[in-house]
Amino acid sequence: MLAPFFTLAAQSPGRQRTFRNLVVVHILLLVGTAWGLSRMDDVRKPMVHLGHVMLVAGIVEGAALVGWRLAQMPKSQALEFLLVSRVAPHRILLAEALVGLSRLGLVTLAGAPVFAWMTATGYLDPSDGPALLILPFTWGALTGLGLTTWAYEPLRVRRWGEKIIMGLILVYLVVGVLAGEHLKNWLRWFSDDTERWVVNGFLAFHRFNPFAILYVWLQNEDGLPWTAMLWVQVGATTTVLLLLLRAMWRLKGHFHDLHYQPAIDRSGKRRRAVGDRPLAWWAVKRVMNYSGRINLWLIGAFGTVYAVYTVAGDAWPVWLGTRVFQLCDQMGGLAMLAAGLVTLAAVPAAFQYGLWDANAQDRCRRLELLLLTDLKGRDYWDAAVAAAWRRGRGYFAIAALMWLAAALSGQAGIGQVLTALAAGVILWGFYFALGFRAFAAGIQTNGLGLLLTLGMPLLTFVLGRTSGNGLAVLTPPGSVYYAGAGPLSWLGVGGAAVFAILTLGITRQALARCDRNLRQWYDHHHGSRVMS
Repeated sequence: MLAPFFTLAAQSPGRQRTFRNLVVVHILLLVGTAWGLSRMDDVRKPMVHLGHVMLVAGIVEGAALVGWRLAQMPKSQALEFLLVSRVAPHRILLAEALVGLSRLGLVTLAGAPVFAWMTATGYLDPSDGPALLILPFTWGALTGLGLTTWAYEPLRVRRWGEKIIMGLILVYLVVGVLAGEHLKNWLRWFSDDTERWVVNGFLAFHRFNPFAILYVWLQNEDGLPWTAMLWVQVGATTTVLLLLLRAMWRLKGHFHDLHYQPAIDRSGKRRRAVGDRPLAWWAVKRVMNYSGRINLWLIGAFGTVYAVYTVAGDAWPVWLGTRVFQLCDQMGGLAMLAAGLVTLAAVPAAFQYGLWDANAQDRCRRLELLLLTDLKGRDYWDAAVAAAWRRGRGYFAIAALMWLAAALSGQAGIGQVLTALAAGVILWGFYFALGFRAFAAGIQTNGLGLLLTLGMPLLTFVLGRTSGNGLAVLTPPGSVYYAGAGPLSWLGVGGAAVFAILTLGITRQALARCDRNLRQWYDHHHGSRVMS
């Protein structure tokens, strides 16, 4: 039963293109990070950052190879032919999940030769390589299947899940941020059993997570944490199996919810009018189906508290925690957080192909209708801008709050804040122009999106560590960070101006060729045998 699914994945041009792009990006990310960290004075400690970068990369790759594929699969009505065949729905999901996990494993193993070379040259211990392969793969699989299961759940379950996660975020803010190192003093108001339960739970969460385990493992100062590693792996693997079982059970029900259940709005809220830009109205509704409010709530709540702490300065109450904020200050402070938030805001601007359709067949069907209308390139541009900005504006607003806090606290002047704001706008516009140009040409943007949102910040970090801010400020994330972190640099202003000019040129070209490129793509793919 598995052979046809693996054969299709191996023969599909779109999926193979995505796979190859991820392999190249993975290797470049690993080599670039290792090269930059190896040039630092204390080699052993920076290798911890390599582990964290690989862990983040594994999570992103799991979301792209496993979560994206499985979440998009029920949207195609072609799945109905399989659901009514002799193959049970749960077996279909299991087969597709195994294909995605196999591809994720191959991408992860692409870094094995680099880890072997680093072990041979003394940068890593022999036990580090397996840990740098196993943990990213496991948590990438957990992320991909977690996103799939969340997408498959009924709307009512997702709403209750958001409420529960919102409560957990409040607990995290109170216990891990506001109380912080004074948690025991706060708990003296409660019984000894309650104090012991809360402290042990917080310490377990702090110590038994993949980032903490990998940090201790790569430091290797007090011996390898075999027990902690085993417990984390057992817990993660068990969670992966439970998520897989839930997704297998929900596939058919989710397909029926998408295609056969009536869409009824019971919220009672007044719906936004379609207006004279129906394509933009549709695009916004499409991307807000899974709006990602949880991530925004988390970073927004923490960013607001951090901004208040920075502005308060010495007036910050002594009974509130400061250790988390001091760690943030050591890692770049408000300027670093603002630059990261601007990059997050630009993620939907860079990944635009999936805004319209997940595969070539659905794209052909939609273009068959759209190309018969009087829509021009500007209409597609307006729709993509509305959708991308709707998804990213929250992160940009929090970044603006960070810059405001830097100005009020005296860490940055008005000129720096305005320059950083302008650099952030240019970064978002540059990423969007590249993403829209790729959309109009029918190019899958997974590789481009990863390069812009993950590879470019890494390049900025490596250049900043190896050559100072001279070259790092010439990258889009570097222009945002260094504008708010230090005195104004004409080199940084010039670099931002160059990217602004490039943005205008790419935009003009994309708008002029959009309609023609879409029609050429449709003529090339309509009626052809495509497998994606």
